[in-house]
Amino acid sequence: MAEIQFSRGIAEEDVPDVRLTRSKSGTQSTATFIFDNPTIFQRESNNDITGMYLIDEEGEISTSEVKAKFINGQPAAIEAFLLMNTQSEWERFMRFMERYAKDHGLEFTKS
Repeated sequence: MAEIQFSRGIAEEDVPDVRLTRSKSGTQSTATFIFDNPTIFQRESNNDITGMYLIDEEGEISTSEVKAKFINGQPAAIEAFLLMNTQSEWERFMRFMERYAKDHGLEFTKS
């Protein structure tokens, strides 16, 4: 099973909007995850989020590039950025996303 976590051991139930960008050479890629009102805000009292963890049968992909957005002083969204600098990192990420999409009934749409 593929899942996303912000706190170790607690899966995030909110399904993010994921946007992908890739350099023309294919060597650098970015995945931007946007979570609107994620469930982590209801579970964690201190809302101290220091990373995002993508976990599946192959292991873990992690990033510390995580930002919380606030509206009127209340947490409203999380943006996380995963930077990939090699073709193998991109392929590993895509395998995770295929599993995550299958587990959550999602599909990939090219823009």
